Amino acid sequence: MRRRTFISLMGVMAAAGVLHLSGCSPQSTAAGTAGSAAASSAAEPADLLETIRQRGTLIVAMEGAWSPWTYHDESDTLVGFDVEVSRAIAEKLGVEPEYVEGEWDGLFAGLDSGRYDIVCNGVEVTDERAETYDFTVPYGYIHTALAVRKDNEEIQSFEDLEGKVTANSIASTYMTLAEQYGATVQGVDTLDETIQLLVSGRIDATLNADVSFYDYLKVNPDADFKIVALTDDASHVAIPMRKGAETATLMEAVNQAIEELRADGTLGEISMKYFGSDIASEE
Repeated sequence: MRRRTFISLMGVMAAAGVLHLSGCSPQSTAAGTAGSAAASSAAEPADLLETIRQRGTLIVAMEGAWSPWTYHDESDTLVGFDVEVSRAIAEKLGVEPEYVEGEWDGLFAGLDSGRYDIVCNGVEVTDERAETYDFTVPYGYIHTALAVRKDNEEIQSFEDLEGKVTANSIASTYMTLAEQYGATVQGVDTLDETIQLLVSGRIDATLNADVSFYDYLKVNPDADFKIVALTDDASHVAIPMRKGAETATLMEAVNQAIEELRADGTLGEISMKYFGSDIASEE
């Protein structure tokens, strides 16, 4: 009887020992729970606005070669309408702007990968872009202009682009519109390069924002080109962001900043400085 009892007790103790050796201690259980919680937290999207405020900077992507939107002045300082607009927005967010310059299509690749927080570079809202990005409220309204050499009488409208050659930034709305009208489009990086191709006769026409052409002619009044057509409806210029929960609060904050800057006249003042007209007003 005692032997059976002893054997039974040993069995219980052995079982307990096995459980002790192979099981989890309270500390390891807590660590596992904490690890699971951390993994779960890591899986959740971060709040980009909070990240920006903790970092202290808003990373803004732009070309830096498209006057008067973003360009370098005589002292090689980055200036322009979008530079000042994004700086004013960053101030509203309580952070400093950090500018990163690159070619047009690279701006969006960087936005997609999370290297940039926003793109502020005269980006026009289109249905195709809206499938990939969320856009803020507009902070500018522009028309697309069609320009040709002064001696060109063949092209008078967008419909006349059929079979012609134009030049524009790759993946820009201007490239898309030209192709829609049947033109073959050469990829270029800057407006200056485009104008050089145009006046030298190596392309038939080019498209760009009307205000960009006006600014170019203001600086280069003898440039050998003219504007022959404008789109009827104004395009909306806005700031694209990645879609998703992480950008929701940033979108709300930037929208509020834009509306405040419009209401207090800041956008209008910046616009008059660079365009000579208020493109921040839809009217």
